[in-house]
Amino acid sequence: MVVNEQMLQQQLSAGLAQMQITASDEQQHKLMEYLALLRKWNSTYNLTAVRDVSEMVWRHLLDSISVHPYLQGEHLIDVGTGAGLPGIPLAIMNPQRQFTLLDSNGKRTRFLTQVKLTLGLDNVVVVNTRVESWQPPVPFDVILSRAFASLQDMVDVTGHLLADHGVFMAMKGLYPQDEIDALPATIRIQASYPLLVPDCDGERHLLVMQQATV
Repeated sequence: MVVNEQMLQQQLSAGLAQMQITASDEQQHKLMEYLALLRKWNSTYNLTAVRDVSEMVWRHLLDSISVHPYLQGEHLIDVGTGAGLPGIPLAIMNPQRQFTLLDSNGKRTRFLTQVKLTLGLDNVVVVNTRVESWQPPVPFDVILSRAFASLQDMVDVTGHLLADHGVFMAMKGLYPQDEIDALPATIRIQASYPLLVPDCDGERHLLVMQQATV
């Protein structure tokens, strides 16, 4: 398939403008480099089920960046990062923050290591292990994910990684009221935000959760 790089760049720039998110020329260049690496490696490693490169722009890049305005803290971890989503786009957009990208799949973390080296992302650490058994050197301000099956699973499996005043940030589609109702009393919803993702027909939401104080 012939890929029109200029058209993809325009799609990315227009999407960012619609989201009212500013990205420098260098950041947009790195986002496009990441997209090119994802396309290249996907043919061999099957990193994502999305094959249409134009769809990758909004489904992967813009969707990941949609949570950029709501980030907080200095040390963040993307658990179950897969092909680096949302961690890589957010690391490009936030060079002042440190991102750990964790996944148990070796072929995915090999890809992420190549992305880190090629793009010069000094604020990214790649970890290949199961989250349940991993003990980080220091706890994280934010645990971020767009891949967990439920909010309860996310809290149960990753809670040991969280700093005392840290937050869970979960990217979801439809507003997950059933999942919220199933959360234990020890977890409270700090905030929820509808996410604007250009070209996405479905709903997108970000849930921010915190350990309830006694």
